[in-house]
Amino acid sequence: MEDCLYIVMPVYNEEANIKKTIESWYPLTDLGKDSKLLLIDDGSKDKSVSIIEKMQETRPNLILIKKANSGHGPTVRLAYKEALDRGAGYVFQTDSDGQTLPEEFYLMWEAREAYRVQIGWRKSREDGFNRKLVSWVLRLVLLVFLGQKTKDPNTPFRLMSRDALALYLPLLPEDYNLPNALIAAYTNYTGLSHRYIPITFRPRQGGKNSINFKHIFSIGWGQLKTLPKMNKAMRAKLPRGGRD
Repeated sequence: MEDCLYIVMPVYNEEANIKKTIESWYPLTDLGKDSKLLLIDDGSKDKSVSIIEKMQETRPNLILIKKANSGHGPTVRLAYKEALDRGAGYVFQTDSDGQTLPEEFYLMWEAREAYRVQIGWRKSREDGFNRKLVSWVLRLVLLVFLGQKTKDPNTPFRLMSRDALALYLPLLPEDYNLPNALIAAYTNYTGLSHRYIPITFRPRQGGKNSINFKHIFSIGWGQLKTLPKMNKAMRAKLPRGGRD
């Protein structure tokens, strides 16, 4: 179980990308015993599900879970829970839109025993100024409301040990839109061994992004009022200490 890797991805209307994404990430399930590629479809209205189901016929380590639409954050949170429930020793999360590169995962995997949380740092982003601005604002929000300094808190490219993710999961509300940002803040607070490593972050490889700039800020604004509660829970329920 220790080296059992679950690569988890949310999927929503990704028929333009999902076949290539599965082809590029599925070989990584050979890295650990009983490792899986776990996709959670968030109520797609296109052909994403049928494409995945067809690919499952020749890929025994490919798992698909279908659910009603609830948004990216809650879907990621569900993926984390499913991975832990199924026995994952390590959980890696990325998105299914083709913006990240599988070959850059190996540096994280090689250092899995040294760091309990590893997060990609989008040092040079190719997805536009608006997205960069949103990331900058998010870092500021986490610093102001949670008192935690983060480098790139919401990156969809992160490897976490089972014990670290199990520690954080109860503090991630099921309907919260930014669970990865909370994980970054919690990791900084607890001092668990962690690092940010530079990664490539390409433009979306196909299809249309369902979340525009206005929608992103709408989501962020809606989460602000919950942050004082998150801050209180973090300080009451998580251990505070130096890096282990």
